[in-house]
Amino acid sequence: MGSVEGGEKKALGWAARDPSGVLSPYSYTLRSTGADDVYIKVICCGICHTDIHQIKNDLGMSNYPMVPGHEVVGEVVEVGSDVSKFTVGDVVGVGVIVGCCGSCKPCSADLEQYCNKRIWSYNDVYTDGKPTQGGFADTMIVNQKFVVKIPEGMPVEQAAPLLCAGVTVYSPLSHFGLMTSGLKGGILGLGGVGHMGVKIAKAMGHHVTVISSSEKKREEAMEHLGADDYVVSSDQAEMQRIADSLDYIIDTVPVFHPLEPYLASLKLDGKLILMGVINTPLQFLTPLLILGRKVISGSFIGSIKETEEVLAFCKEKGLTSTIEVVKVDELNTAFERLHKNDVRYRFVVDVAGSKFVEETTTTTPN
Repeated sequence: MGSVEGGEKKALGWAARDPSGVLSPYSYTLRSTGADDVYIKVICCGICHTDIHQIKNDLGMSNYPMVPGHEVVGEVVEVGSDVSKFTVGDVVGVGVIVGCCGSCKPCSADLEQYCNKRIWSYNDVYTDGKPTQGGFADTMIVNQKFVVKIPEGMPVEQAAPLLCAGVTVYSPLSHFGLMTSGLKGGILGLGGVGHMGVKIAKAMGHHVTVISSSEKKREEAMEHLGADDYVVSSDQAEMQRIADSLDYIIDTVPVFHPLEPYLASLKLDGKLILMGVINTPLQFLTPLLILGRKVISGSFIGSIKETEEVLAFCKEKGLTSTIEVVKVDELNTAFERLHKNDVRYRFVVDVAGSKFVEETTTTTPN
């Protein structure tokens, strides 16, 4: 085993420099490493809608330069002296979180994604004071606690979306006891998370209704993803048809939308599970909740344990993501297309197969 302790390492990535969100080559040093760290050569990385919010400072919390990317798959090239979970040559994944306090109630319950001191895989500051940078780069250094093994035989480009989109759907279904067969579920929004929602729910034996804003994804949802029903949300007759019928709705829509039509679709004790990052207030009439004992809940990605579970589940069921592979120098075009919902259904960046170049000017981090 090679040791990664002590020395800093150079990395090449693609970074946003300002709220325009335009990415360009960026050279930087990785944070200092320790005995529990894993040095990873990145193979590929999925593109998530949240990456758009971050690079464009939609949430008002962005720091630049920023290398995004939190659906990272790579190969272990070195490990620290105390690393026990991984060896050189392992194919591994890194998701949204790379640090936590380790002592709070969520951390003690293996729910580190809800730790108030969680450290994001990019656009954050690590414990040593250095900025974290994500997976649109040639290498990363991550504490072994936040690294997962990719199941043997699973294609790396298929594994990447499971590290965010896949576990984001799996976690609430597991938490709320919605994994038994025979349930009726709704998937609101058929993007990167939504398409995985359809596949995972179907693999659990659920009757799945896709609720979308237009007819354009009907054939895709029904014939290719295996949905049982498809409803256009603006069609009042169709929405009435599914009233009081669903055990849950996974709401993946990342922009403002009314909640009443979907609450009306839930049966007694039904759950509307919000996943979209929306920076404007949502609203609803309380009788829609009160008269059906319905629940509006949020759910945020999943734990490391749940990430391992969803990888094993998808391997066992033979589930794959529907993806489009791009090179690093196509990132800006991919982000433009993702902003227009012009992707089926997840971009995955072929990092290892891309050519990285040194930046032409030196940039001082904010």
